[in-house]
Amino acid sequence: MSTPRFLTPARVVMLALLELYVAEAVPSYAFLNVCSFLAAELIESGPSDPGMSGRSWSKAQRTVRTIVSIQDFEALLLPHMSAIGLPGRRLWDVFLKRLWDLNSLHKMQEFFEYIPVMLALTREEKRRMAEAGQDIPPEETIRFTANSPCGKFIRRCYLEFFRLRFHDVGHLWKEFVRYRQPTVAYVSKRYHDLPALSFDSVLQEGQHEWLDRTGDVASVVYGDVLVDPQAAQLPVSAEDAEKLLEFQVDQMQSGFTYLVVYLQRGRRGISADFPACRVQHACSSPVEASIPLPSEGCFYASESVTLSEVPTLVLPLRPDRLFYQYALLNLAVLQADFGCYKDAVSAMLETVSTARENRDNTCLNFALNWLFHFGQAHPEFVSELESNSMLGSRKESLAYMRVKAKETGAWALWSSSLLSEAKMGMSHGDSVATCAEYMVRSSQVIVRRNLKTIMGPQLNVSISLWDRLGLASLSRMTCEVFLRCHARNSTFEDELKVMSRLSSLLAGRGKYDEAMEKLESIDKNSLRTWKSSQFWRKYRGFLKLRRDLHRNDLDGAEHLLSQLLQCQKDEPHSDMSFIIDALHVEFLERRGDFQAAFAKVERLLESISDTDHDIMLRMRLFLVKAHLYSKAGRPQRGFALSMRAARLAWRARSMPLLWQAIGAVANVLISLGEFEAAAQMLLPVIPRAIECDGSYTVGELYSLLADAYVGCAGEEDAAAAAAAGSTTTTRRAELNKKAHATLERASLCFTAVEDVEKQCEMLAKQAAVMAALRDKASAKVYLDQYRVLRKVPGGV
Repeated sequence: MSTPRFLTPARVVMLALLELYVAEAVPSYAFLNVCSFLAAELIESGPSDPGMSGRSWSKAQRTVRTIVSIQDFEALLLPHMSAIGLPGRRLWDVFLKRLWDLNSLHKMQEFFEYIPVMLALTREEKRRMAEAGQDIPPEETIRFTANSPCGKFIRRCYLEFFRLRFHDVGHLWKEFVRYRQPTVAYVSKRYHDLPALSFDSVLQEGQHEWLDRTGDVASVVYGDVLVDPQAAQLPVSAEDAEKLLEFQVDQMQSGFTYLVVYLQRGRRGISADFPACRVQHACSSPVEASIPLPSEGCFYASESVTLSEVPTLVLPLRPDRLFYQYALLNLAVLQADFGCYKDAVSAMLETVSTARENRDNTCLNFALNWLFHFGQAHPEFVSELESNSMLGSRKESLAYMRVKAKETGAWALWSSSLLSEAKMGMSHGDSVATCAEYMVRSSQVIVRRNLKTIMGPQLNVSISLWDRLGLASLSRMTCEVFLRCHARNSTFEDELKVMSRLSSLLAGRGKYDEAMEKLESIDKNSLRTWKSSQFWRKYRGFLKLRRDLHRNDLDGAEHLLSQLLQCQKDEPHSDMSFIIDALHVEFLERRGDFQAAFAKVERLLESISDTDHDIMLRMRLFLVKAHLYSKAGRPQRGFALSMRAARLAWRARSMPLLWQAIGAVANVLISLGEFEAAAQMLLPVIPRAIECDGSYTVGELYSLLADAYVGCAGEEDAAAAAAAGSTTTTRRAELNKKAHATLERASLCFTAVEDVEKQCEMLAKQAAVMAALRDKASAKVYLDQYRVLRKVPGGV
């Protein structure tokens, strides 16, 4: 039995709904709901939009639900009363009455002969009717124009039905009976005199002649449709199958998602009924040839062609190897996403050679661009390639790709190459002006060529630049602009990165709950992909781990950290891998295991010494090591590290790290007794550090400034003791009051980020300052707050 191209039971039911609408049975208050349902089902969506992932999933799920059952129609019509018929009847009752009036194949034939009446007459048809003396329907009646979405749907259903062969019409009728069968209980309850064979008037009229053999006749005609409706194959048309396959292909190519669960049973029939479609998709891209089953618990297992076999499948179909490189390209991307990096590099190198052989510049440029970015994230897998490359360094390779992309008119690749050069410049600490120049040139290409999908990477680089310059307000504003204006035209990966960056900015200000709400607001359908889901889960883990560390909940932090460390080796993003390492070092420090923390930092420094990593990672490791020396009571040993970090941060114009480095240098000066110099260094830095929206860093700087003030007050005490008869009580009290005010600000910063240890430290320092000012009452208050926060009993 061949599958119909367009007509299915769901579309027959849709025609009945349109008939109900034309008959003015829909009340005025339900017009919007019914019209919205019809528009969602009948209006074709445009080309796939990367920013409409959630809407695409909703459309696909609605299509599958409509194919599988009639429940969506019931949910639409049951709440509304009917505008015609007996009072008290619901729209759902009138709708079912019309469906059950189709009680034979002959009635269905008459129904399809009637549906052109729902179309509005054209001028030519009115003229012919007038000439023939026929009555023209009044204009007040509801009719659909021929070129409207509903009109096109009616005309196509009419043509498709009368093009079907008789046995195909019979198959459509049996599928319609099965599709309508779940409503039999409701109809029987509503109409108590409903006969058992009311679904088929021929059986009902012939039962008096056939008597006991009526059941045998019904089983011959309908088979298992009436006994076990679920055993039958899903009534999927060729058009539905193609649309669902196109949707699945698009989702798998963007992130390799699963097929909708309740369509798996129908997928087996689809694959069997449309082998040509399956081969066509396999030729254009390898991903769609394999649709994983979630129940199998394996990403690569499939009942059809596995991904590793697709290049072999495509070659006999295309002897000229025209599409072979695209199969290899998708295979390499998939292998990289699942951690098979060596296989991915091998497949991509074969892609490059095949694309050169076929003179496919588009595929060649994309493959080279992919290899470049892969080398940025995993330099250990491409180091040998770079040493043997005729193009030289990565910068020269990127310049070559940029020139070739411009020559071949690959505008998206040209813009991406410019952005890659800007990112490389920032990672190497090059001039900000040079990086901004590349970004402006990329923006010019985007605007001139209307490359909406590149706005995501463009704004991501802009966010990184504002972060590096310490302009958190501009970074936050750029995130909001992207989410409100450009997210619908960008890929979900770009949206996820921007949302994660915005959550990180909120968490840096202590707004953990708001940051988690931002991450939770992401469309769950888009998170079906393995890569996006892992990124999202890890970022949520980072926020929770940071909060647990600040709250001194080391047991909860250890549980989260163990999970993050297990998957660190498979982490494709070097930045996220470094975040895990940094959090691990902080955990070891808070637990008091300085030896393990030092060993961890040394290993990280050795791992990036011979590779072309981001200069930011080197600066952060220098500052972490200097901080560990300070915590271990040896702050002076971190002086050289702090100065190197400050020098690199100033050269790269990385303002947040520059302020941290200056704070580390000031800490060394305080340990050497150079309090005045430390205060002079910190005073102009703190206002600029506040602009970075890093509450913890600002709190640290305020704490160091308070230490410097207290040290200066101590020097005043020494000077007063040395000078006979002179006193500097006013100056000393003024310095102690400045220290107290500064500690208050530091305490507010640490309270915002919920850091219990730092809050206790600030309270202890405030109590000591109040004791120096001989304000014992205030000192006791601070000590009581300290004990409550520490939850330790005892006296002063």
